[in-house]
Amino acid sequence: MGREEQRRTVRLQRESLIEELETVYRQAFEKLSELELGDGSVARLTQLLLRSRDGAITPLQEEIEAPLITRAPDAIVQEAVD
Repeated sequence: MGREEQRRTVRLQRESLIEELETVYRQAFEKLSELELGDGSVARLTQLLLRSRDGAITPLQEEIEAPLITRAPDAIVQEAVD
């Protein structure tokens, strides 16, 4: 498997994992809304779920969106040498 194909495979896996996590969190929010809890309890659980979701998904999204730098541009390397 070539390097570009590996990157594409990893990216697809991250995207798939994000979709699965979104489904899990959506189901958790739906269950939460069905529970007969007081407003305070629902608010606390909602905040925990949102923080958990953010912690789980944000790093995956950031990695997908991160620019790929394989080497420094020649001009920058030349300036560093001078």
